[in-house]
Amino acid sequence: MASAETPPSPPAFPEHAENARGSSEANLQPRSTRRAVGGALDEHFELDPGFIYRVTVAIRAGLKDQVRGMVGELHYADMANLLERLSVHDRRSLLDFIRDQFNPDVLPELTAEVREEVIDVLGFEDIAFALRELDSDDAVYLAGKLGPDELAQVLERLPADNRAHIEQGLAYGEHTAGRLMQRELVAVPNYWTVGETIDYLRSGRRTPAKFYVVFVVDPRHRPQGVVELHRILKAKRLERMSDLIDPEIDVIATDMDREEVAFLFRQRNLAAAPVVDKSGRLIGQITIDDVVDVIDEAAGEDILKMAGVRASVDSSLYRSIMSTAQSRFVWLVINLATAFLAAAVIGVFEDSIEKLSALAILMPICASMGGNAGTQTLATVIRSLATRQLNAGNMFHVMWKETFVGSINGLLFAAITGVIAYVWFDDILLGIVIGAAMVTNMIAAGIAGMTIPLVLDKLGADPADSAVVFLTTVTDCVGFFTFLGLATWILL
Repeated sequence: MASAETPPSPPAFPEHAENARGSSEANLQPRSTRRAVGGALDEHFELDPGFIYRVTVAIRAGLKDQVRGMVGELHYADMANLLERLSVHDRRSLLDFIRDQFNPDVLPELTAEVREEVIDVLGFEDIAFALRELDSDDAVYLAGKLGPDELAQVLERLPADNRAHIEQGLAYGEHTAGRLMQRELVAVPNYWTVGETIDYLRSGRRTPAKFYVVFVVDPRHRPQGVVELHRILKAKRLERMSDLIDPEIDVIATDMDREEVAFLFRQRNLAAAPVVDKSGRLIGQITIDDVVDVIDEAAGEDILKMAGVRASVDSSLYRSIMSTAQSRFVWLVINLATAFLAAAVIGVFEDSIEKLSALAILMPICASMGGNAGTQTLATVIRSLATRQLNAGNMFHVMWKETFVGSINGLLFAAITGVIAYVWFDDILLGIVIGAAMVTNMIAAGIAGMTIPLVLDKLGADPADSAVVFLTTVTDCVGFFTFLGLATWILL
C-alpha cells in the first residue's frame, strides 16, 4: 500500500569521469547517513576550522586517498557546509576526488550558487541519479532549482515513473504543500489488524526507509486516521487499526500555503500529516523535518526583509559583488527619498536652527529614540502576525498596550534627556522642549509600529517588506517637527 519504490541499481562508475555537464558515465554513491569523525566537528557541532584547513591542504597537494578518507564519513549536512567553505577551485577538485562516493543528500543542503557549481562538475547523468536516490520531496525541491534547459536534460535521463513524479510535483505552486510533500509513506486498510500491519512493516515491501506514522485508509484510499508507531507497538496484535486512529485527522490540501502547514504542525504538535488531492485521496505526506526547514526559511526571510534585503536575491554570501550591490540599490533609493522628506521637515525650521545651534545638536536624539522604540514594537507585531497571536479579537488591546508603553518610556526618557539638555546648555526651557518632543515621538512610534504592519497586512502586502521604511519616515518627521516646532514656539 505504500508508494515508495526501490530505484534501479546504477551502472558501474568509472574512476575518472568527465568533468562537465552531460557526463554520460558518471554516477553517485547511494545515499547513507554518516557521522563526522576524526575531529571534523567542534564542540558546537560545526565544522572545525582546523579540519577545513587540513582538507584544503590535502586537496591542493593532490592527496586524493587522504581527502577521501577525511571526508568520507561526514554527515551530508556537514559535507554541504564544507563545500560552501572552500574556494571554487578547491571545491571542484574535491568533487573530482569524491565523485564516486558523493552523497545525493548533500545537494538540497547547498546554497543556490554553490549548488550550481556542483551541478556543473557532476554532470546531468549524476544529477539524474541523485534525483532517483533522493526522497520524492527532496527530488522535487532540487528539480525546481534547475533552469528549464537543465531540467529538460535531467528529466530525459530519468525512468518514466521518477520523471512523472517530479513533473507532478513541479506542477504545484512553489510555496504550497504539494511541493513540500513526499510520496513515500505507509498506508494500510482500515480492516487490518495490528498484527497484519506489523508483519507488513517487517516485510519491507514498498515501505520507505524512514517513517513516523501509519496512515489508515478506506477502500477509496481516503485517509481515515493516523496511527503513530508507538501506539502500534503497544497494542495487541488482534486489535483493529481502525480502533487506534484519532477521528480528528488533520488533512492537508495540495494547494495549502507552506506557512499554513507550518502553523498547523505547531498548533497540533504533529510529526507527520496526510496530503490529499481534490477528490480526498491520500497522495503523500508532510513530515516535521520539512516543516522545520519552512519555519527556518520563513523566519530568515522576514529578518532580511526588515533590513531591506531580498532573501531570494542577495542573502547568499556567495553571490557576486555587483549582483548584490545592484539588488540592494533600489531599496537604498527608497530610503534616500524618505531621508529627503525628513530633511524637508528640518528645512522648514532653518531659521530657528541658525539662531540656536543647540537644536541641531539635540534633534537627532529625539528622532533616533523614536525610531528605535518603533522598531521594537514593529518587530513584536510582525512576529505576532506571523505566528497568528495577533488578530482582530485582541488588536485594540495590543494597540492600547503599545500606546501606554510608549507613554511610559517617553516620560522616563523625557526626564533623562531633559535633565541632560539642561545641564549641557544651561537652559531649562530647552530641556522641557526636548522632553515634550521625546514623549510625543515615542507615543507616535508605538502607534506607528503597531498600525503600519496591520495596515500593510490588511492590504495584502508583506509587513516585513516595507514597514521599516514607513516607520522611520513617521518617527523622523514627527520627531523633527515636534522638537523644532516647540523650540520655535517656546524658545524663539
